[in-house]
Amino acid sequence: MRTVTVVGASLSGLYAARELRTQGFDGRLVIVGDEPHRPYDRPPLSKDFLTGRAGEDHLLLADDEEIVALGAEWLLGTRARGLDARGRTVLLDGGRTVSTDGVVIATGASARRLPGDGLVGVHTLRTLDDARALRAELADGPRQVVVIGGGFIGAETASSCAALGHPVTVVEAAPLPLVPHLGAEMAAVCAALHRRGGVDLVTGTGVAGLRGTGCVTGVELSDGRTLPADIVIVGIGATPNTGWLVGSTLALHDGVLCDEGCVTALPQVVAVGDVARVGGSRAEHWTSATEQPRVAVANLLAGRTVETARSLPYFWSDQYGARIQFTGRRRDGDTVRLAEGELIDGAPADGGFLALYERDGRTTAVLSVDRPRPFTRARRELARGQSRAQPAAL
Repeated sequence: MRTVTVVGASLSGLYAARELRTQGFDGRLVIVGDEPHRPYDRPPLSKDFLTGRAGEDHLLLADDEEIVALGAEWLLGTRARGLDARGRTVLLDGGRTVSTDGVVIATGASARRLPGDGLVGVHTLRTLDDARALRAELADGPRQVVVIGGGFIGAETASSCAALGHPVTVVEAAPLPLVPHLGAEMAAVCAALHRRGGVDLVTGTGVAGLRGTGCVTGVELSDGRTLPADIVIVGIGATPNTGWLVGSTLALHDGVLCDEGCVTALPQVVAVGDVARVGGSRAEHWTSATEQPRVAVANLLAGRTVETARSLPYFWSDQYGARIQFTGRRRDGDTVRLAEGELIDGAPADGGFLALYERDGRTTAVLSVDRPRPFTRARRELARGQSRAQPAAL
């Protein structure tokens, strides 16, 4: 290959560019990014950046020296508009094109929105520009904040807003936040963190609409109640950025469909990160975005799938001064056993706890709240067990 184009200039795109150089590609490297910013880290946006403990310089994923060393052509603030049928030309804004021998799709995902979220005071939190706008509005003094969605982004943002002194209410349509990830028993434990942080949690009801003319004034719930709101933060998940690929020959279904080596139906096109559905699943986690590029690039340069990306799922979240870590593959019906610490009134005690999910006498997943060292050991043991087991056994 003489030219490789990485479409997407965030975490997974940068890691793919690094891997291309590390694995010996010395040809023309083009990196296309729809945001004007150099690659930055997204997890701090809802935490230290939002609270003002970290500036924009702390978000950068690559310094000037590395940017130069990569020897890439950076096309930032440029949106990809299409990929030709053979995957050899990337179409850009304004009718420009990039002829290429290989493509790494790393376009990520965009925050889902609600009807009427064009009102002043309604925010999503996915990009640096999102975080800038929300941080500026939160600096205007105590405001009534309503967070729609109790997932990781919603919980972290609620925690940051509460730390800044704003009264916060979290609305979650499910009976408990994080049930799909943690199961009902442990989700109830983590829900208690909201109460510990002084945040109101409203569960089991959806959002019927937003109220206000020009500026948001409230959130109307599906049960008929209306919550007053000066600021509304919508955290209801993300949609993979595949619209620019419609009309190409690539298979799209909640992401770009790939085999277990991140390779699409076109061997010269691979996909990584939030946009990639690898081996039947799509993982919107930092670790997937950093681990998949190594395998994807190896397969791209080989012209076929020679390696697979089958790492153990892992994610973490910082909420209300607690660090939640989870690894493995939980299924409904798994039993949960506390291995470390205790719970007081359904909430983590000081020092946290370690919980093991088990099925047929085997550990399938591990959850930790403020128990980083035992979690690291358990994660390592679980990964070793996975490497010895057949995939179907997990």
